[in-house]
Amino acid sequence: MGRGRLKGEFLERVETFSERCVALAEHLQTEGRFLRVVDQLAGAGTSVGCNIAEASEALSVRDFRKCLGVAAKELAEARFLIRLVVRRSWVTQTRVDPLLDELEQIKRIVGALLTKTASPSPT
Repeated sequence: MGRGRLKGEFLERVETFSERCVALAEHLQTEGRFLRVVDQLAGAGTSVGCNIAEASEALSVRDFRKCLGVAAKELAEARFLIRLVVRRSWVTQTRVDPLLDELEQIKRIVGALLTKTASPSPT
């Protein structure tokens, strides 16, 4: 990993999360599930990784926060889609619990980074 704004361990963790989202999407595709949902799940999961990687290389705090904000939204979309495939009984809750746990942990880290880099409010 390069020497960006974010630690290599976190970037690796996010890459693994994205890879796991793609693996779930591939499984759903082989099961013949609704392709639109499969594509959206793969897209949201990989977008999280892309935007966090982009944030790490951001040239300004504003750009850093923009990328993290997009990643937070993509995490929300991925969570929705993962929960949807469970509600549709396409996969079991047990199968996706570790993925959802990792998603929540990444979301908390992204939220903390956004809070830490927020401009102080005027008094």
